[in-house]
Amino acid sequence: MKRIIVSAFLLTLLLQKVAIGQVDMQERRKMLAKNVGGTLATYAAPPMLASGDVDGEKLIAELKQLHANTYHWLDRAGKTDLAALKLFLPMAKKAKIKVWVTLVPPSESPPLSSHYSEPYRLDFEQWSIALAKLSLEYPNLVAWSIDDFVHNLKLFTPAYVQHFLDAGRAINPTLAFFPCCYYKQTDSAFAKNYGSMLDGILFPYRSESVVASLTDPFQVETEIDKIRSLFNNGLLVYLDVYASPHSRLGASTADYVKEVVKEGLASADGVLIYRHQDPVLFPEKFEIVQKAFKKGLKKH
Repeated sequence: MKRIIVSAFLLTLLLQKVAIGQVDMQERRKMLAKNVGGTLATYAAPPMLASGDVDGEKLIAELKQLHANTYHWLDRAGKTDLAALKLFLPMAKKAKIKVWVTLVPPSESPPLSSHYSEPYRLDFEQWSIALAKLSLEYPNLVAWSIDDFVHNLKLFTPAYVQHFLDAGRAINPTLAFFPCCYYKQTDSAFAKNYGSMLDGILFPYRSESVVASLTDPFQVETEIDKIRSLFNNGLLVYLDVYASPHSRLGASTADYVKEVVKEGLASADGVLIYRHQDPVLFPEKFEIVQKAFKKGLKKH
């Protein structure tokens, strides 16, 4: 009940400010942090039924085992598209699990890949509107993201991003937008061009300030601090931890995951695991995440 009251209060307050044109991004981020701060989540790779549909009950049970409070849904055609999400949201709401949604950009869509995010594909204005409406129906849908956002700025110009965000925020200004942004591309020019519209970023950690790898867990705090400083320390930063292999950098070890999650809990606004770890196939990493999430984020 308290969460619903807080969300309703934020919605009313932000709608009032949107109506009179007084939304300051730092103020907005502080208000949104009350709803999306402390995110502990896993991403994609949900358990599946023999039918090929998402096993929502099993997924929620595993999230509860992990002490996760959020699941990050990848919308990418087939059995994990928007229609499947609509089946999962009420189950997650009942279990008090919040939900983020990620959409794939042009670099991960046909003809470069086999699937779009369905049904709106690369029409991000329609996505923004649809997700905003859905989040009013299911307030546990709290954020959305676009994967590899910084590698697709040819489409995601500042004008276009502002346009589609305005369309969604006019419906539900409390739905947060956290695009996937990597360290090297999240520079001063990016902050200048996009800082006035982003609520925060999903930050996949790869120690790029030194050498890009999945072997050095000790640059987390430094890189997060550097990113925040570009946005006058008002940006919400959610650490994405590679528990599953990266296409170019390979696999991570259990010890690496343990240390990166630990660092993220101390310095980020939330920690997300790439990807959801099957407790049977990957018991060691599952247990590491479970123990870390049980401790929760440190206050900072």
